[in-house]
Amino acid sequence: MKSFMYVRAHSVDEATAAHAGRATSRYLGGGTNLVDLMKLGVERPRTLIDVSRLPLDAVEELADGSVRAGATVRNSDLAAHPLIRERYPVLSQALLAGASGQLRNMATTGGNLLQRTRCPYFQDLGKPCNKREPGTGCGAREGVHRDHAVLGHSAQCIATHPSDMAVALAALDARVELQGARGARTLPAAEFHRLPGESPERDTEIAPGELITGVLLPPPPPGTVSAYRKARDRASYAFALASVAVVLGVRDGAVDEVRIAFGALAHRPWRARRAEQALHGAAPSQEAFAGAVEAELAEALPLRDNAYKVRLARNLACDVLRRLAATPAPPAAP
Repeated sequence: MKSFMYVRAHSVDEATAAHAGRATSRYLGGGTNLVDLMKLGVERPRTLIDVSRLPLDAVEELADGSVRAGATVRNSDLAAHPLIRERYPVLSQALLAGASGQLRNMATTGGNLLQRTRCPYFQDLGKPCNKREPGTGCGAREGVHRDHAVLGHSAQCIATHPSDMAVALAALDARVELQGARGARTLPAAEFHRLPGESPERDTEIAPGELITGVLLPPPPPGTVSAYRKARDRASYAFALASVAVVLGVRDGAVDEVRIAFGALAHRPWRARRAEQALHGAAPSQEAFAGAVEAELAEALPLRDNAYKVRLARNLACDVLRRLAATPAPPAAP
């Protein structure tokens, strides 16, 4: 048994003060990932700051039409919220595709963003892992890597980020709200997570001691539709082999708005900027969709056993784009 100090925070300021930016402190929300890692010995915090009771559990519409989801909103509640289902179906679908119902009832918005990779080498203390222990090597590169990254990986790490929600947030141009010792700030969701580079132990751009307080969703562009698709080994619940979130708007026979993000292909949700640029202004045809997605995935560097992910991601994206192009746009908000 590893002992630790437990602090129940009653305010954001109290929580950040208790954390104090120490490397041995951790925030505790639903605990669906952190507690598992503590049991495995991967995480060994000396202080746990329980933030689950902070007043950050609301989903609210703001004056400009954007929607704010607090950091402690449960995944099940966020997926079922009328504002999310109506305006951001891609987010509701992504949340419902993640984990089991029991886990979604516990997992929080902030915790979902901060969950760590499910790479078995990271979770096994007997295996080398630069993410868990920098400088020990990456056992997955020459080992079992069927589920690992094909985009943006480095010699140091080929892990993927497991969140479904984060992929949808990247496609929605959402922003992550943070508060720490230096005050409050926001980061684009698409830039919140990092590529591994030479520092794979750093999953995100969050500063030491900062607390996620919420996620800000901008108003959906008029005339757009959205969807999330996920391919996995087990249909009931499993982490993605590849996934895609798409926001699409077509006007006067041409793509007027398009945002695409891939999941399970990289160390972070992969915003497909090259494909988006190729599609903007193009006719919404199968040929255009395939060409744009092919251009995006041309920089993929698959490993020995995961080249299938490139074709899988391409087919998922093209199918979602085709289906959305044929979907009538929702009526404009009054």
